[in-house]
Amino acid sequence: MHSTDPACDDAGGRGNRAAGVPRLRGRDREIAAARAALDVVRGGRGACVVVEGAAGVGKSRFLAELDGTARRSGFDVVPVRADEFDQYAAGAALQSALQPSDGSRRVLATADDQRLLLLDSIADALEERAQHAPVAVLVDDAQWADPATLFVLRSLPGRLAAARILWVLAVRADAERPIVARVREDLERLGARWLTLGPLPQQDLQHIAADVLGSSPSPALARLLRGVAGNPFLAIELVRGFTDTDLARLEADETGLLPGGVPVGFRRSVAARLDRLPEDALHLLQIGSVLGREFDLGTAARMMGRQVGSLLSAVDSALDAGLLSADGPRLAFRHDLTRQAVHDNLPPAVRTALHREAADSLRGTGARPAEVAWHVVMSGGPVDDHSVTTLTTAVRDMSSSAPDAAADLAQRIAGLLPPHDRRRIDLLTDAAEYLGRTRRLHEALDLVDLTLPEGLEPPQEARLRLVAAEIQQAAGDDAAAMTHLERALDLPELPSGLRVRLLKTKATGHVYLGDIAAAERTGTGLVEASYGSDDPAVVVSAMVFQSQTSFHRGHLARALELAETATRRAGNLPVALHLRPPRIPALWLATVLTSTDRLADTGRTLREGQRDAEAQGLGWSLPHWHAARACALLEQGALDDAAVEAEASIAVADELEIALPDPRARAVLALVETGRGDLAKAREHLGAAGTGTGTHTHRYGPWLSLARACLADAEGDDGAAAAVLAEGFAGQDPARLLVLPPSHWPGIVRTALRGGDPALAESVTAALRGVAAQEGSRRVVGAVHAHLDGLLRGDTGALGAAVDGYRDAGRPLALAAACEDLAELAAAAGDTASAVPSFEEAARLMSASGAGRDQERVRGRLRRLGVRTAPVRPHPADPHGWEDLTESERKLVPLVVEGLTNRAVADRLYVSVHTVNTHMKHIFAKLGINSRVELTRLAIERGADGDTPDRPGAPAAVTRRGDP
Repeated sequence: MHSTDPACDDAGGRGNRAAGVPRLRGRDREIAAARAALDVVRGGRGACVVVEGAAGVGKSRFLAELDGTARRSGFDVVPVRADEFDQYAAGAALQSALQPSDGSRRVLATADDQRLLLLDSIADALEERAQHAPVAVLVDDAQWADPATLFVLRSLPGRLAAARILWVLAVRADAERPIVARVREDLERLGARWLTLGPLPQQDLQHIAADVLGSSPSPALARLLRGVAGNPFLAIELVRGFTDTDLARLEADETGLLPGGVPVGFRRSVAARLDRLPEDALHLLQIGSVLGREFDLGTAARMMGRQVGSLLSAVDSALDAGLLSADGPRLAFRHDLTRQAVHDNLPPAVRTALHREAADSLRGTGARPAEVAWHVVMSGGPVDDHSVTTLTTAVRDMSSSAPDAAADLAQRIAGLLPPHDRRRIDLLTDAAEYLGRTRRLHEALDLVDLTLPEGLEPPQEARLRLVAAEIQQAAGDDAAAMTHLERALDLPELPSGLRVRLLKTKATGHVYLGDIAAAERTGTGLVEASYGSDDPAVVVSAMVFQSQTSFHRGHLARALELAETATRRAGNLPVALHLRPPRIPALWLATVLTSTDRLADTGRTLREGQRDAEAQGLGWSLPHWHAARACALLEQGALDDAAVEAEASIAVADELEIALPDPRARAVLALVETGRGDLAKAREHLGAAGTGTGTHTHRYGPWLSLARACLADAEGDDGAAAAVLAEGFAGQDPARLLVLPPSHWPGIVRTALRGGDPALAESVTAALRGVAAQEGSRRVVGAVHAHLDGLLRGDTGALGAAVDGYRDAGRPLALAAACEDLAELAAAAGDTASAVPSFEEAARLMSASGAGRDQERVRGRLRRLGVRTAPVRPHPADPHGWEDLTESERKLVPLVVEGLTNRAVADRLYVSVHTVNTHMKHIFAKLGINSRVELTRLAIERGADGDTPDRPGAPAAVTRRGDP
């Protein structure tokens, strides 16, 4: 795949017999639609057009017309065109097309998963260019595009919808690649404009013939044009390829269609020109048709057993016949239909042998693995050792940017190998691993099930089961993962390194399942061995494991010490540490910090850790960073920002096609909406959380249990709320409770008491006592301990101590809950003088956090005590206007007005670009706009009235487009 001018197919270069490019006929409606899309982009927002049609119907010619129109309109045009063998190419041609002329570019890290870096790199480049001029990205023959570029085309039109970018994809209507179908579906869902280039009427074909000939076509030629099925390219070729004598010899039945859909007349046209060529020119074209639409003359000469110099006359003959062009560094067929006609005229056995020879020749010259792989696949096997090596290299190169395509190719190669070939099993195992990085988890696990009965050697089976276990753990099915691990460890004669990996994964699985004792038993000896390793990554991994077991035992100080040390050591490693969430050191450290007095350090840890993860290409971890940030912000009482981070987590998981988003994101959104009072949205989020393939019963299940209980409580069903919590938190083991930050524990006890389950309340309190006894100096644990005692015993003194303990803990909602609980006890005792200030403080804290429903509940209590309160402004279900922008959203507006890209805004505010993307979507929705240009205009108008966008509460000059 390469950057090119779409007009080059029909340009007047060497090899084109016409003096110029024939006029584009019969496409006035489609051109008008494309120009309308250009106008939309000039107006400030993105647009997408898909041009679909059969081969030769004029898609490239249409793109050439659009290219010229866009350039004349001041667009920065990024043209890209694909070849057939790009289907197996690593990297993204679109990224190469965007590379600056000075050669500077964001270099992708050598990571296992480069998808996030790829998206961000291309998004940054396009957004930067769109700041200077509107951009048109024109992708021709997208049905053959490399998998990474197709992945980008699925993701970025939606992400960059507010930027001045026009996306135009030309694709064959009969494209069969599944990934192409998914691109089409995603773009259609985004509202892409669909332009179908159908057959042209006979009158337009005759006009095209006249354009080429310079005069009207003869009656014989006009009759022949009826046989090209309205295809303009075939019409042009017929006009150029036949003399009047040829026309007179044609029989009537030669105007039909061949089985492949190519008209007989066109095949006859190409054959007629080939018949007039010298023998060496014919052979050159035949060999070239095997090599591809574009081919290297030196490679063709080697396959013909000739010197390049001896083929110059053959090249001239092919150029003069209008079959080849030589405008670039390689020879090229003027159209792929011409190449296809020559290629299909070769006997099948000859085609197969030539593709195999082409693969050998190209491999010897160091050609791209993708090009060699295409020829091997076209040869249909059997494959030799060199071919397998080349194909395996192509698979692994592709896996970092397009794992699903790599998996498909690996399975296709495996099908070319004998049943008992060891390499076949390795390829299928790799395919399952790559599929495990996508949403195709069921396919990955089905592949494992189909491969296991094949009589594998113990190491092969163990590795395959390890891959299956890691997939199951990623999907949240920890019990199924454990079954694979146990069966693998029962196999004999496993290499020590593989056995260690299995044991480490099993120990982690016990942690995920909440069986800390089993995790410690499994890790016996492993930890000591790890600390003796020369590999610092192994030492870091052992520290994280020890920190996790200490944490879930309730030893928070020890867990924090180990997590900090592991994070510090990981930061000094020269390469990325490939651990899965939540075992990434900084991500785990943030979890521990959230449960200690150092909550304020969590934001910095997450910010720095996420930036490192992004720089290292660990895209699959990004949803977990955003979810962890959402949990920390919820703990800090920043409900609006917590919701944004949770939405970013879900959006990134969707963009990267990660199988199961972090369930904490949905739980946080449900908790936020419950606090705001939008119970319907809360139910919607919890319903979406329940549709995943895994359970995450220990790791993240407590978050969902908490959210479901809070929703049931808000709906007035105390019994259901208590039942949900009893199912999730029964027992005095702190391991499951510690999945939640301790400040959530009083809510569990309060709900249990209200729902008539004092046993659950006692159980939670007993679990916390174990933590408090070991961490008595920790302020937040002490405050929570006092809070629980106050709830259980109805002790105002304990609740007062809890209020004092929370005041400097940076957890305003925990403080608000303690104030409300204290006020309720005082009110019940008739001490209105004490109850009112506590209720008022709780209401202020809830208001500042955005918990409108909770605030209204407390103000209702105040009114019943005779205190007049202002009505609570509810969080609007459909917010609009400047006054509804959050503080974080207001910070973005002047930076957008300044002209900063989303990446630059993120860097300025020390947040993720995905957080900025989510904020921008909210801003557009609230203001009823859909582009940065409109936002800048509204902000400037508002500033002209004396109000700046970052002034909270300033009157809105314009609230929604179209409003009076």
